[in-house]
Amino acid sequence: MDGIWLARPDEAGAGEPVAVKDLLDTAGLTTTYGSALFAEHVPVVSAAAVELLEAGGYAVAGKTNLHEFAYGISSQNPHYGTVPNPAAPGRLAGGSSGGSGAAIAARDVELALGSDSAGSIRIPAAWCGCVGFKPTYGLVSAEGCFPLAPSYDTVGPMASSVEGCERLMRTLAPGFETAELESLEELEVGVAWLGEAEPLVRERVAEAAALFSRRREIELPLAPDNRADFMREVADVHRPLFLGNEELYGDNVRGKIERALRVSEADAAAAERERAEYSERMAEAVGELDLVVTPTLGFVAPPADTDELELRGRGTALTFPFSSLGWPALALPCGVAEDGLPASLQLTAPAGADARVLAAGRLLATQLAGRDRPELSL
Repeated sequence: MDGIWLARPDEAGAGEPVAVKDLLDTAGLTTTYGSALFAEHVPVVSAAAVELLEAGGYAVAGKTNLHEFAYGISSQNPHYGTVPNPAAPGRLAGGSSGGSGAAIAARDVELALGSDSAGSIRIPAAWCGCVGFKPTYGLVSAEGCFPLAPSYDTVGPMASSVEGCERLMRTLAPGFETAELESLEELEVGVAWLGEAEPLVRERVAEAAALFSRRREIELPLAPDNRADFMREVADVHRPLFLGNEELYGDNVRGKIERALRVSEADAAAAERERAEYSERMAEAVGELDLVVTPTLGFVAPPADTDELELRGRGTALTFPFSSLGWPALALPCGVAEDGLPASLQLTAPAGADARVLAAGRLLATQLAGRDRPELSL
């Protein structure tokens, strides 16, 4: 399907194919970062995550389209086309890892590699009806992945199943071991942010949350509105590249870079303090809970011509908090919502609990696949 793939190897490699977001370097294969500036860029060395996958017996199926420089959630790319959504034709695939989600939804591959700085794995997973996992910050190497905001950037897997994400994690994070749960009853779970979702998304997430018998509603603060620290990091990445090349940036991203370049040291420092305070508040709110369940997004995939700037705030409201914290977060399909489109829930826990989040997601997905609708009382 046009708009998903940007480059393919001349010959298929030996091993299970993995689609790779075109933000990660691949030796000998064009890597554009979604930018016209790098249309002819062919790296000599692959990103660390790609090298690990290839050493683990996987093969690069090709490079997938994305939002330019990963700075957006729609994958409307003026240089390489808008990524289509095979799960919802005429709707956005999400971003910035939109091509990776779309490649899975199109059944071109079962496994993909993406990156996530504010929701860029989880948003396309939600809108394309697949699974996406943002690991604990730093668990998977981001070396060789073009940076967006380095203290937020996380490389992680996307797949047609939770098991697929777990398999990739065992290769992407050497020493990572998956966990086993006999029952969801083992977990004490907090449920939050249902009120941030549209009615049918809220209902689907509540139904899934009801499969945890030891659950309760909790009050979780959303992340501070001040993202000047994120923007300052973006500015630091692009400052040497942007000046003199402004017209080679698409309108959507150019304006964001210009705003980021105006962020002052004082504003960025204030945002860093707010981020640290937010981390303390969230740790206190979650306490000893094993897991938190929220919607991934509050709404289903919007029409493909929707202005990304109008979506960005709402679209990252429930994903950005866990990027700010560096916590692992899993986006998991949980049924059909508004307009007959996929709804997605988000499972998360404090940093380092990746195996628990994935094990809970695997068991929950199995129960969602064959359940009658449970009672919704929380």
